[in-house]
Amino acid sequence: MRIAALDPARDRAALAACLAAASDSYRLWLGHDAGEAEVDDFLTDCPPGCDPAASHRLGLWEDEGLWGVAELSFGFPEAEAAYLGCMILHPAARGQGHGMRFLAEVEARARAQGAKALYLAVLEANRRGMAFWQREGFASTGVSRILDEPGAPRHVSHRLRKRL
Repeated sequence: MRIAALDPARDRAALAACLAAASDSYRLWLGHDAGEAEVDDFLTDCPPGCDPAASHRLGLWEDEGLWGVAELSFGFPEAEAAYLGCMILHPAARGQGHGMRFLAEVEARARAQGAKALYLAVLEANRRGMAFWQREGFASTGVSRILDEPGAPRHVSHRLRKRL
């Protein structure tokens, strides 16, 4: 297993293949499979007030190819915080400890940037994801919101935090 920054030009095809393989996550969240728009969003989006150029867009590589991706931004929801906007694993990588190892690298990068806490949001409907984050030491901040965007399923999203 190797974790490295993704290069938008060189790694785009691998990113598209990984997101397509993990479309169950996108179907839950958006109601459709991952496509080019989701690849573009992964490569450019970040939380409000964060600098996209300072975000880490990471890939978890195995011999078989790209098995996971994560996006880490800094300065949201508070100045000394990091925000894990996305962490998705290829279905073949799930349940083997890759998520824990990937998260450990994300946390190390957040600490190296001076972050005192790591935040993320998880959909209430994503019970497996919620259980993973809680096992890894994340707890509710008490901040929840309704996601009700046209063309997508209605969700409740909960913000979680882990002190670093």
